[in-house]
Amino acid sequence: MTLSTLELALVEEATKKSGLIWVRGSGADRALWHAWVDGAAHVLGDGPGEQPFPGLADGGAAEVTVRSKDKGGRLVAWTAAVRELAPRGEEWQAAVAELKGKRLNAPDSEEMTERWARECRLLRLEPVAASTDLPGGSLAATPLGSPAVTRRPVPAGLPKLLLKRKKSAR
Repeated sequence: MTLSTLELALVEEATKKSGLIWVRGSGADRALWHAWVDGAAHVLGDGPGEQPFPGLADGGAAEVTVRSKDKGGRLVAWTAAVRELAPRGEEWQAAVAELKGKRLNAPDSEEMTERWARECRLLRLEPVAASTDLPGGSLAATPLGSPAVTRRPVPAGLPKLLLKRKKSAR
């Protein structure tokens, strides 16, 4: 199944404008920073200090969801063919040139590309199918269990303390 010109244009434009894409390989969904180069999204990681992307393998497939940059809602979902680029090759150089400008807070901006070539993987996610249909369910993941609590009952004496402060401020 190949993408129509309109579908490819939608995937490209939405992906270019989104700061993050949600990618699901054989593992969990991950929000990944990326760059759109030559008709595909490129993600870099799996190295020290870089984003992890477990479940994404050369020759595999991935489901990519692109959200709206301003509203945060889902714009388009597309299926990608995953291909790992060989370090220092022509395609790798072109993708890294774009990714360099998007990498924020790099600890070693001078030697960053050499470190990427030695220690990281660069994956090309090329669209093969797209869908703009909205899902029937919420697609929200069940939160992981945690002992952390966000709300507790208000202490009984707190309203009195707050009223005293307002009166003394007058």
